[in-house]
Amino acid sequence: MPQTEVTPDELEARTIRRAELVPDRSAFIDTVLPECVGKENYALIGPGVAENADQVVPVTAPHGFNLGVAALPHGVTNSLHLHFTAEVFSCMSGKWLFRWGIDGTDGEAIIEPGDVISIPTWVFRGFTNVGADDGWMFSSLGQDETGGILWAPSVLKAAGQLGKFLSSDNKMVDGKPGQPPEGVALTKPLTEEQCAELPRLNLEQMSERLVTPQELEWADAPFLDSALEGGGAQLALVIGYGLTEDRNQAAPKITNPHGFSIAWMRAQPGQGVGLHRHDAAQVFMVQDGRWRITLNQDNPVSMEIGPLDTFSVPVGAWRRIESIGDQTGQLVVMTEGDGRVPLEWDDAIVAAAREQGLSRDTNGYLAPSAIVDRA
Repeated sequence: MPQTEVTPDELEARTIRRAELVPDRSAFIDTVLPECVGKENYALIGPGVAENADQVVPVTAPHGFNLGVAALPHGVTNSLHLHFTAEVFSCMSGKWLFRWGIDGTDGEAIIEPGDVISIPTWVFRGFTNVGADDGWMFSSLGQDETGGILWAPSVLKAAGQLGKFLSSDNKMVDGKPGQPPEGVALTKPLTEEQCAELPRLNLEQMSERLVTPQELEWADAPFLDSALEGGGAQLALVIGYGLTEDRNQAAPKITNPHGFSIAWMRAQPGQGVGLHRHDAAQVFMVQDGRWRITLNQDNPVSMEIGPLDTFSVPVGAWRRIESIGDQTGQLVVMTEGDGRVPLEWDDAIVAAAREQGLSRDTNGYLAPSAIVDRA
């Protein structure tokens, strides 16, 4: 794989700090509805499906996916809509009532901190923050080009009654209450026949797409450096197999293609993952603790991130991840692609692991060196 050396400027450009984010309170047409007033959307990586051409996007480089944030105060709603690519919510704070179906009555589920829910494509979904405090969810969308967003007919009708309309190229336009502007082609809501053709999921089916903290199965030694100084991070798979090198790691609950994998990683202070690289785009989203991320082999550059901060690692860049706070750190790891991502380790880590009798087999899984060498 080609050598990727990250400059200090690029390191800073790929660091997305919660404190520096610019909220977009008019990203979507439903922000005019009384129940949606006050909702905030943030684009982090890629433009997502926003209908506001002026939205600020901190990182625009293609990753194979988009990443944003849904941030809602107590009682505020995000209206029913659907996507053509995967949409996954990683809940960091708040208590959320999710509902799905053309009118939101096919099922409901409560989502709380640490939960990850993957909403199937072509299914209308909406949610309300029913907790006492402000809520924050990272929203992952599959593909660089997501195909846009479709609103439930009831949402377009309600917005039109307030004088807000959606053009055929998905731009918000103003008219008068119940009267669209002249000379503008508008997007047409789905017909009853089209809505009837959409898939429907019951509560049991949707529960298979929700992973709670209680369901996580943590691997104590998922990486080649797990027993080495500076290693020791634990990994729990949520969507796809991603990075694990533990051939006995519990399978993820969600396995259908998303265009990305999602896993939880945690580490005690002083532990993490040693110097390695791979050929997929990757993003870290912090839930707890503080983390130091160091890039490059020869000219290392480092930065620190804390809760709700995000960092995008360039494809092919050498990286080291360390938990540096005074408590266990935990973050979401989102990695491009639907298959396992093979890791290339720094030579020093390979040698140190071999001294302890550990290497990897041809499949890239951890194995005793003495057995692998016999072949």
